[in-house]
Amino acid sequence: MVHLPNSIKEKARNIKLVVFDVDGVLTDGTLSYSANGEEVKHFNVKDGVGIKLLNTYDITTAVISAKDSAPLHKRINDLGIPHFYPGCKDKWAELSTLMDVLFLEPDEVCYVGDDVIDLKVMKRIGLSITPADGFWLVKEHSDLITDAAGGKGVAREVADIVLGSRMPLEEAYIKAMLPEFEETHQA
Repeated sequence: MVHLPNSIKEKARNIKLVVFDVDGVLTDGTLSYSANGEEVKHFNVKDGVGIKLLNTYDITTAVISAKDSAPLHKRINDLGIPHFYPGCKDKWAELSTLMDVLFLEPDEVCYVGDDVIDLKVMKRIGLSITPADGFWLVKEHSDLITDAAGGKGVAREVADIVLGSRMPLEEAYIKAMLPEFEETHQA
């Protein structure tokens, strides 16, 4: 992880909810289909560790995706992500409702998105992040662009940014080394 400007560290320190888009963020955006026409998605195990660490440190995680699929439901369930909104047509409306339920202000939310459908949200929250290969217009409206491309560890990098703003990362990863960390959910 590269050195972050103090302004990003300050924004990250205030985050209580991290919201991820799926295609192009948690996956590389490739759509694959089996011979039976079933959708196949590829997720990065490193992202799973990052998401689980956020939850371990009481930073709530959510996934809001315009698409819906059985592989996505399986991954969300495996990671124990508490707030999941598949097939969402208005991400800002869904996130606004979630913020009301959790009693959060926009500056307490980090959103990670990669395409124009995410801009409505990204322009309204405290910390907006896009992957290295995010759409150019999204990059222009993001507080931070990750080193990782979509599906290649973006969520892990975001977890490192948020947790690293609060404590040394070596300290944060101590919990990931405990046997009970793996017992809670799969990475």
